[in-house]
Amino acid sequence: MRRLIGVTAVLMLLLAGCSSASGSVDTVAVTGAAGTVPTLEFKHPLTVRHPETREIWAGNGPTLGDGASVLMNYIAEDAQNGDLVGETYSTGPLPMAVTLDALGQDLYDAIKGRRVGTRLVHVTPAASNDESALVVVIDLLPTRASGEPVAPRPELPVVTLAGDGAPTITVPSSPPPTSLVVQPLIKGLGQQVASGQSLVVQYTGVDWADGSVVDTTWAAGKGPFTTEIGLGKVIQGWDEGLVEQTVGSQVLLVIPPTLGYGDKTLVFVVDILAAAGKPVPASTATATAPPTPGPTPSATPTAAG
Repeated sequence: MRRLIGVTAVLMLLLAGCSSASGSVDTVAVTGAAGTVPTLEFKHPLTVRHPETREIWAGNGPTLGDGASVLMNYIAEDAQNGDLVGETYSTGPLPMAVTLDALGQDLYDAIKGRRVGTRLVHVTPAASNDESALVVVIDLLPTRASGEPVAPRPELPVVTLAGDGAPTITVPSSPPPTSLVVQPLIKGLGQQVASGQSLVVQYTGVDWADGSVVDTTWAAGKGPFTTEIGLGKVIQGWDEGLVEQTVGSQVLLVIPPTLGYGDKTLVFVVDILAAAGKPVPASTATATAPPTPGPTPSATPTAAG
């Protein structure tokens, strides 16, 4: 069996496909429901002479224009023998920008103009004599929460959303709560998050005292953030507040100093985009002490300050 290679190596192979005479994507059968790992069936060896893409189904989300952000799940198999080459369904999707520089010409042409929620099958020829052609299924996932709106309690910060989903948080003038507040704003329809899983999220965090932004993934040049949850890899307010929420949800967290940076009450709005990996028993999830705040806020809500 061909050695399983990493995510970066698979992407390099995808981006390096060269053009030739004819295609074979129509001979690949793909089964599996949305949100599940797809199954590929094709006759071995499959001759791939140039890159080709076929839409398995169209999504109903936003159209991915140039420069748009997208999460991409994929599974890649060796066209020669059907061996698994790489996949992201067990580790979490890749945040990508729909740009020529990020994707290369073939994937850029395959993805640009598609709608979020689309599943594609893509074939690409061997990048060199040492490699095989690839057969790849790609799921284009959202970069914002989606689900049923939930009415928040009136005493909590007010959240308004821009057209792309970026939140603005308006903090009330009242004193902050002294214990953790977990308020879903959108109830996602995906799986429930468990300790030990890898989460992909978008978030904005502000200081309750003055409403100033302490960190956000929605700023230009940033994007979804990936972390393990429930293991002390992030501040305790995240570990306690995001476990047992569902994928697709948007959650408002009001985090007291003892569960956050140690010197301020924080308000986070977190969009849970994906969860992957095996859960761990609650008894093995180790919490860390609150971080010692530095002169500037952490670039990510990590446990180490």
